[in-house]
Parts: sequence; C-alpha cells; structure tokens
Amino acid sequence: MKLTILALALSTASAFVAPSARSAARVSVELEAKKSVADLTEAELKGKKVLIRCDLNVPLKDGVIGDDTRIRASVPTVKYLLEQGASVAMCSHLGRPKDGPEDKFSLGPVSKRMSECLGTDVTMAPDCIGDEVSKIVGAMKEGEAVLLENTRFYKEEEKNEAAFVEKLAAPFDLFVNDAFGTAHRAHASTEGVTKFLSPSVSGYLLAKELQYLAGAVDEPVRPLAAIVGGSKVSSKITVLESLINKCDKVIVGGGMTFTFLKAMGKPVGSSLVEDDFLDTAKAAMKLAEEKGCELIFPNEILVADKFAEDADTKVVSADEIPDGWMGLDNGPAATTMIQEKLADCKTVIWNGPMGVFEMDVFAKGTFAICDTLAELTEKGSITIIGGGDSVAAVEKAGLAEKMSHISTGGGASLELLEGKVLPGVAALDEA
Repeated sequence: MKLTILALALSTASAFVAPSARSAARVSVELEAKKSVADLTEAELKGKKVLIRCDLNVPLKDGVIGDDTRIRASVPTVKYLLEQGASVAMCSHLGRPKDGPEDKFSLGPVSKRMSECLGTDVTMAPDCIGDEVSKIVGAMKEGEAVLLENTRFYKEEEKNEAAFVEKLAAPFDLFVNDAFGTAHRAHASTEGVTKFLSPSVSGYLLAKELQYLAGAVDEPVRPLAAIVGGSKVSSKITVLESLINKCDKVIVGGGMTFTFLKAMGKPVGSSLVEDDFLDTAKAAMKLAEEKGCELIFPNEILVADKFAEDADTKVVSADEIPDGWMGLDNGPAATTMIQEKLADCKTVIWNGPMGVFEMDVFAKGTFAICDTLAELTEKGSITIIGGGDSVAAVEKAGLAEKMSHISTGGGASLELLEGKVLPGVAALDEA
C-alpha cells in the first residue's frame, strides 16, 4: 500500500500530535495515495451534507462514559468540516447489540460529550436511517452537527447490505472516514457508503494513523525496533513475522515468551505455552536469522506459584524456570537488557504488554517499557503504541502524552502492521 499523507493532516489534528511530531515529519510515507479532507476546498464543503464515520465505540456503563479518548480524537476533523460551512452527521457503532436497538448501546451520552468537546450543540438523531433522519439532516444549517444512532442496531450494517447502505447514504453529499478502529472491516458505514457518495475521503485521524503505523514499517527512521507482547503466539504470529521482515530488532515479551523458550528446549514450569505453535516459534526464529533481524527474549523472569495478586514470587533466569512456577512478568535484568537494546533505536513500535500488568505485582516490566519509551520520545525517537493492552498500559502509567502516537485501533493496527489492506481505506477516492 502507498499513501501520501499531507502535513496539514497532522497540523490540523494538533491536539492529538504528540511532542515528537517533529520526528514523525521525517517519515517519508508513500502508500497508495488517497484523498483526504485536506484536499477538499471550502467551495466543495460549504453547504454540503457530510456523513462522517467516527469511532465512538467508547466504554459506557449506566449512561456514563468511562473513557472519552475516541470522542476527543474525532473532534479535529468534525470541527474542520463545520468551520468550512458543512453540515455534519456523525455515525458510529457502540458495543455489540444483538437484536435491534438496546438502550444501553445508545449513542445518546456520546452526543452530550461531543457537544462539550466541539463547543456546539450536537443533535441526537433517533435512528441512523429513515424518513425522520432525512428530515433532520435536510433541515440542518451550515455549521450544524448531528449524531446518528448506533449503526449496529441494524444487522445489515455488518453484512454491508446494499439496501441498507443506500438508505444510510441517501441524505448526504459526500463521505469522510475518520474511524481507523473499524477501517479493517468492510461494513456499510465504513466501505459500503463509498459506492453511493463521492467524494469519499479520509479524515485527519485516519490519515495520522496511517502516517505513523504504515510509515513506521514501510519508510522507517532506523534503527527500527518492535516490541511484541501479549499472551499468545497464535494471535500475534502474522504481525510478528511481518515485523521480523522489516525491523532491525524485535523484542518478544508477555505470555508468548514461554512458547519460544520451550521451542528452544528450555524449562518453562507451568507458564502459558501453546504446544501447537512450537514449530511456528522455531520458524519465526529461523526467519529472523535469515533476515538479519535481532530477535530478543527476556533473560530474566518474574515467576509466581499461582496466578493471583497474593502469589509467592521470585526472580529466576529465563533458562531456569522451576517446575510448578509460572512466568508472569520480566525480571529487572530483562528490563535493563531491553532498555539497552532500545537505546539507539529511532523508531519503536509497541504492541502487547510484558506481563500481567493488571496486577500490580506483575506490572513492573510493562511500566518500565512505558518509562523507557517516554524517555526515547523526549530524545527525538518516534514511539508508536499499536493499540490494545499497550494503550491501556501507557494510559494507566500516565504517559500517553509522552508517546509520539497512540493508535485508536487495536485490530486495525495489527492488520496494518501485518501488511494487510484495510477495506475502509482501500474504498476511499484516489488523490
């Protein structure tokens, strides 16, 4: 994939550009050229009805939003469209409703928070399609915003059914996709509407995600390192293989470590191991050797006698995990070794924790990585947190603002790092 990302995408979304944006600017990205909102003139936007796909799938309990990061991340593009005189209707899914509308999955609370973030009223539509929605959109004046109700209240959304797609697109003149977190899905509101609305372009957030994630592996500032953690080799093997092909160094951590250690013939005690993937681990190690990629494993492990906060723990060599003990975090020597390996790296991608960081006793290895990446960012390196638990870790550590880029998409970021084409991106207009 080749994409040309305009600098304007980064400058307009300045609220979400981390301190090392100056470093990211050095990344020359040439992916498949796609048109963005930056390519549209005021004349093309003024007075137009714009459908924008946002990722507003926020944690919601009893009508209270647990984390509004995704709402705030959507603001730069929406605000830009409103300032250009467009009328904007945002659409998104929230949760996984099963059989039609459910109050607990309504986007109502999101509309209130979005109003606060935008500094203007956001009308909450009662649906995402239908005559009433068409009337609301038709009556909108320039610079006004509305939030459509949860698109997943219709099963046709995920099935990308043409009749539903046509109804969703009907009231609008053009489409903007700013939902990186769902760009890997060919759903009605991500891919289908592009067949009915032209132009169909990317928003600033989507462009920024591609700038960092795709740019980091396709045109990196080297040395390029990737830290791949998490519990299972099976869920990360394709991204691991892709990164081995492109990186100078790949650091393996988390539960998947023990499948590799066992594949090397080392004792792993009662640690998590995927025996069906021992050959896969061996193949990955062979690939790293062939590609000249330094594949790095922790040399010291924090082990416990049970999976619990009150477990007895001790630090052992990665070669000497005793029977009956399970590895749940890196030991101090492993942390030091990883810090040394990262010291000269100019680009670092992190996806997956080093241990069970949700429990304080097993969190030191993961939070040490957070600290190290924050320090590297300060020194001018590009640091990219590739979604999922890694994002939760840097946020819990209070260091999210110290990273170059925090990805809003877990599954999408993995697929992009794997080199896959994202349907929600591929469907957009060529620049």
